[in-house]
Amino acid sequence: MAAQLRHLFQPFAIRGTTFRNRIFSTGHMTMMVEGGVPSADMAAYHAARAAGGAGLIITEAARVHPSAVASSRAINATTDACIAGYRRIADAVHAHGCAVFGQLSHSGRVMGGSLDGTAPVAHAPSAVPDERHHIMPRAMPTALVRSVIGGYGQAAGRMREAGLDGVEVLASHGLLPAQFLNPQTNLRTDAYGGSFDGRMRFLRELLAGVRARIGDRMVLGVRISGDEMEHDGLTIDLVVQVCQALEKDGVADYVNVIAGSMSGLGGSIHVVPPMFVENAYVAPLAATIKRAVRMPVFVAGRINQPQQADQVVATGQADMIGMTRAMIADPEMANKAKAGRFDDIRACIACNQACIGHMQTGYPISCIQHPETGREIAYGTIVRAPAARRVLVAGGGPAGMKAAVVAAQRGHKVVLHERSRRLGGQALLAQLLPRRAEFGGLVTNLEREIALAGVEVRLGSDVTRDLIEREAPDAVIVATGARVRRPEILGAEDGHVVDAWQVLKGEVNVGQRVVVADWRCDWIGLGLAEKLARDGCAVRLAVNGTMAGQTIQMYVRDHWVGVLHKLGVAVIPYARVAGVEKDAVVLQHVTSGEPIVCDGVDTLVTTLGHLPDDALERALEGYAGEIHLAGDCLTPRTAEEAVLEGMKVGWAV
Repeated sequence: MAAQLRHLFQPFAIRGTTFRNRIFSTGHMTMMVEGGVPSADMAAYHAARAAGGAGLIITEAARVHPSAVASSRAINATTDACIAGYRRIADAVHAHGCAVFGQLSHSGRVMGGSLDGTAPVAHAPSAVPDERHHIMPRAMPTALVRSVIGGYGQAAGRMREAGLDGVEVLASHGLLPAQFLNPQTNLRTDAYGGSFDGRMRFLRELLAGVRARIGDRMVLGVRISGDEMEHDGLTIDLVVQVCQALEKDGVADYVNVIAGSMSGLGGSIHVVPPMFVENAYVAPLAATIKRAVRMPVFVAGRINQPQQADQVVATGQADMIGMTRAMIADPEMANKAKAGRFDDIRACIACNQACIGHMQTGYPISCIQHPETGREIAYGTIVRAPAARRVLVAGGGPAGMKAAVVAAQRGHKVVLHERSRRLGGQALLAQLLPRRAEFGGLVTNLEREIALAGVEVRLGSDVTRDLIEREAPDAVIVATGARVRRPEILGAEDGHVVDAWQVLKGEVNVGQRVVVADWRCDWIGLGLAEKLARDGCAVRLAVNGTMAGQTIQMYVRDHWVGVLHKLGVAVIPYARVAGVEKDAVVLQHVTSGEPIVCDGVDTLVTTLGHLPDDALERALEGYAGEIHLAGDCLTPRTAEEAVLEGMKVGWAV
């Protein structure tokens, strides 16, 4: 065991369950549910983290009552149909010496959909709407309150029957128990409101009901936001009071501290905090609670490095550390940390694209760096090729790097050619944007994997057909990436027009007054606007869509739009570039067709997409050898598609 992690790898026990270390995977939606029950894919997903050394797996939020069921892609624990799926997870996780808990949830007013697509009837303590889903909830009749309380216990009983080691009640993120606790959302005058004890009654009664169903041997925890960070959310002072009351009751065994709320756009960023947010920033909230209670305290929130996790334990801020995305990016993180192989850990870069981003678009969880995540059954175990082959990879961006790694891991002799002097492709530009330096970890991680896999790298090597014919490899992987798209813009000769790559490379002077024309509606336009505003420019961001950041994960987008607002950036939606004049940019409203004139402009900065760099593909027309293509040379997209296709090509050769 690595000496510097002596706290993180100490066992920890609660009731009859001992965790082999302090690392756990928090409950998070995987979208691996079939007909409301956990699937084989979900079991394989959690088993990979258990095999990778986690001490505890907490499965995702299960709906405890029919009034909470709004999607077939969430676990429905209201019937016995879920038991077999849970049992499969329990068996798979236990096989690797890891404990596993279930999670019990009711969203209350935080309900954005229904099974048939109609607006749902959301139930809450009182008729107080949120600012995210814009649903007016129905104040719960007392009979429904008691029915929901009973649902928690019944769902927990099913988890017990399935062989889980514990259950965790979600009172975090502005969900139903939190709504009862909060005097701003609980306006009731019956026994479930009106005073602190009245507002506590819902949580107390459901915990008592759960304990009655699971018995004395199973662990029972409560997850709660130390601060919901919303205008009408719970704050740390009240949460401390709640935790002290829970400890005095003696029913719950631990509290699991997180931050944020799902009820508003401001607090929701803390549900899955992106790279903008400071590492381990929730630990001080957990420490405040831990000083106030004697019961064990768990914590999560941007803790993606084992050294940092160990420090949180060592300083007494928490007893167990949630490292969910760290293990999404690298299922073997815990084992590598224990062995002291810190450089081999594929660190999470908190991009939010394929984890929470997939969930919010209805697809199974994955990772842009590790597309094997969520695809464990098909790609989770490397299969050696029947015979070693010589493979030439053209292009050292994310697609080429991943293809080279996987092909080499399968036993092939791989040579990777990159025309520039550095590996990384466009990721090297992405990391130059404000507060996006962590994106460069994608390159650092892949470079380490290339070294471990034994790939030969030739920098400054431009692959041509002549080179390929001289080398005569058994297979060629073309991953030559993309180039900037620079369409003709009317009047450009009279104005100053530059592109995003030129700005990021420091090749141009943009002056003081800038319009950023953003066709992609992604992080590039947002990042350029922020960079230029911080450089002292007056910036207008014109997006060819309904909003800035339209195509990226909502937590990242919403936070970033708030940053731009603070910086004074004017956002112009529904706008395409029509032309340039000497000191003006003419836009066109994309639906009305009317002009939008931006006067007083020194420079138009364009981010109007990319074109595939397909020169090598065209040069290889008629070539008799085996050719595979991956990434932006097919058509420009994002790093996620590049790495995924690189993996698949690495399997194909």
